[in-house]
Amino acid sequence: MQKNELRKGINPRTRDQQLADLIQYKGISHYEGDEANNHTALPCPGELLVEQHHSNYGEPWAGGRDVFEFLAESSSLKPNSRVLEIGCGTLRVGLHFIRYLSPQHFHCLEKDELSLMAALRYELPSQGLLHKRPLIVRGDDMEFSKFGSDTTYDLIYASAVFLHMPDKLVWTGLERLVDRLKPYDGRIFVSHNVKFCSRLGQDKCSQKLASLGLEYLGKQTHDSLLFNHYEIWFGFRRFKT
Repeated sequence: MQKNELRKGINPRTRDQQLADLIQYKGISHYEGDEANNHTALPCPGELLVEQHHSNYGEPWAGGRDVFEFLAESSSLKPNSRVLEIGCGTLRVGLHFIRYLSPQHFHCLEKDELSLMAALRYELPSQGLLHKRPLIVRGDDMEFSKFGSDTTYDLIYASAVFLHMPDKLVWTGLERLVDRLKPYDGRIFVSHNVKFCSRLGQDKCSQKLASLGLEYLGKQTHDSLLFNHYEIWFGFRRFKT
């Protein structure tokens, strides 16, 4: 009988490798030098160790894999692509992007401190992903300057985040993000609804999007293969350089 062999690219990191990660990177929340200002040193409360944060989404934690596969396929993602998530929470979806993408190619803006604790102090070390060096920044003002002025993204997505923001702030964020989205092939995906747009009326919304250089591509329904659940996602692209 042929011996089972782990496939190239999915070999688990050894304990020695993970310990080396922790020493080299001092955990993910203890950056040094210029990067130190982009991260907050956070404790690891006991509730994280029993994974209470896996129950914060109103649906199974494992569904994050479904969302990742839908978004990755819809945006023709490659390992060297760059991704920005607005409101990555505890990395229910983000972990899969981080694992798939090249190191430092996943960025996130998140406002909730407990979610950041779960992501930085529990999920990344427990999943052996410290070496992927995602850039996760705390903020609630749609300010993206800490991600660097020259960074452009193949995919920017927000899962049920814009529902909880004032419309004016959403539009401010889109205005700041347009130049960070790769023209034509890059995609912005927003889940659940786009009331920030529809509340303006169809013509006015289209005009406002066009003034930013964005084109609405329509909606897609994503059906979970694992659960009796579906989500609606709305796609946009940048139609000019």
